[in-house]
Amino acid sequence: MSLPRPSPVAAESGELSRAQSSQGQPLQVQSSAVSSSEEQFFGQQFSNAERSLLLRLAHDSILSALEHREIPLDPPTAHLAEPRGAFTTLYLRGQLRGCIGYVLPVSPVYRAVADTARAAAFEDRRFSRVKLPEARELEIELSILSRPQPISPDAVEIGRHGLIISIAGRRGLLLPQVPVEHHWDCTTFLEQTCRKAGLPLDAWQKGAQIEAFTAEVFGDKG
Repeated sequence: MSLPRPSPVAAESGELSRAQSSQGQPLQVQSSAVSSSEEQFFGQQFSNAERSLLLRLAHDSILSALEHREIPLDPPTAHLAEPRGAFTTLYLRGQLRGCIGYVLPVSPVYRAVADTARAAAFEDRRFSRVKLPEARELEIELSILSRPQPISPDAVEIGRHGLIISIAGRRGLLLPQVPVEHHWDCTTFLEQTCRKAGLPLDAWQKGAQIEAFTAEVFGDKG
């Protein structure tokens, strides 16, 4: 039986080919504001077997919806039952095809991956719904998130943090991979996260809340 889900968040992942170095996704950040419990997210927290299992789940979640069949969603291990924020990014022939996720750890990581995979395939309003022939060709990348923590602008580190910037009911999120693939510096990363929220580029300097998170990122291509 399907459980109620919180509203997913679409994340920018790059509008051009994945191969183009000017485009990209989320990334991870370093800061004294990030607690020691968050530091554990650097390095591999999920085994290769768990990574493979989660990627298979993401693919099967999309295919099963198109084939009108049920799949089990009970986490197979205690580790995969731990709550985590998660984003699923879809690529088709090197092009972004969808990216949706949960910022906060609202459900077990196993369930979060299944839900966000389907949401990325069918609910990302930037794209038409994925069709069955496309689903069989998709490449999937998963980002498993730590809990967001407040951070000062000068503590943001490219390649380590993803960012959330919010004010007055608007919120923008960019995953840790984004600034790395776009070759952004820290100021540009902050400005582009503001842009994602529909805010002025300097909103991060004028009272907007800045939060950082880390991510363990893995996909079909390693």
